[in-house]
Amino acid sequence: MSRLSKFRDGPVRKNRAPIIIKKTIIVIVSFIVAIFFLLPTILTFTNSFMSKSEIAANYGQIFATTQSGGKVYIGKKVDLKLIPEMVTGEQYVTVLFKSPDYLFKFWNSVFYAVPIALFQILLAMGASYAFARLEGKWKDVLFFIYIIICLMPYQVTLVPNYLVSDWLHILNTRWAIWLPGISSPFAVYLLTKHMKRIPKALYEAARVDGASEWRMFGQICMPLCKGSAFSVGILIFIDYWNMVEQPLILLKDDKLQPLSVFLSKINAGEIGLAFAVAVIYMIPCILLFLYGEDYLVEGITTQGGVKG
Repeated sequence: MSRLSKFRDGPVRKNRAPIIIKKTIIVIVSFIVAIFFLLPTILTFTNSFMSKSEIAANYGQIFATTQSGGKVYIGKKVDLKLIPEMVTGEQYVTVLFKSPDYLFKFWNSVFYAVPIALFQILLAMGASYAFARLEGKWKDVLFFIYIIICLMPYQVTLVPNYLVSDWLHILNTRWAIWLPGISSPFAVYLLTKHMKRIPKALYEAARVDGASEWRMFGQICMPLCKGSAFSVGILIFIDYWNMVEQPLILLKDDKLQPLSVFLSKINAGEIGLAFAVAVIYMIPCILLFLYGEDYLVEGITTQGGVKG
């Protein structure tokens, strides 16, 4: 039996060798690609601990002025440095304590992104339930309009949003950002597709037990769509956390601008502060992703009442 087992295991081991080699190559290539994608983030984080003198020495050629001082251009040679020679927290002290404008803009971003993500999901849950449950040709027409609006970029809808905000007298207020964001059809489209996968037998069984539409919505639909709603909420939060066009057009008061707009206004003499602010700016998105990773996976793999 031992000789037979040797003969049987020999070809199997030989066949496994190419598979192991292929997997190893794939892992190495994936690791290298991941490093290239993460390199800008790593560079931003490490450079945020550089001193002002080192930043000026390494990145001073990025922004240079002509003799007249009227133009700004990019220098030819830039010394990108991953690890600082002397680690210092001077940039973070300036951002967190000495200059409150950065934190003020940070909280402006929070006050915009969080309510928009929360109320857009709540509004989309009800609209998506109606699209998934109701019957009729007008429902399909209205849902088709939602899809067309979803395909439109922000640049196309900015002019109508500006005109409506002007008509409602909410320009240069937070409502000019909140209302278009809350009423965005993005979440409605995704949640409707998910709710349509819920088996009708669940609703029929609940109807037999005497459940109303509100009870079916609260006890059947919402629990089954929790993962999808959370994953869509993460996408909405990141989208409006990084918005630039809307506040530039709809908000004139600099005190109402979010940090995403303020980052683009940091001048060449504050490159170190730009690194520190960028790191702080990334923290909410990273924490939200780490906390909601399981919900993201659940939202992708859940197929109605059955997980695939």
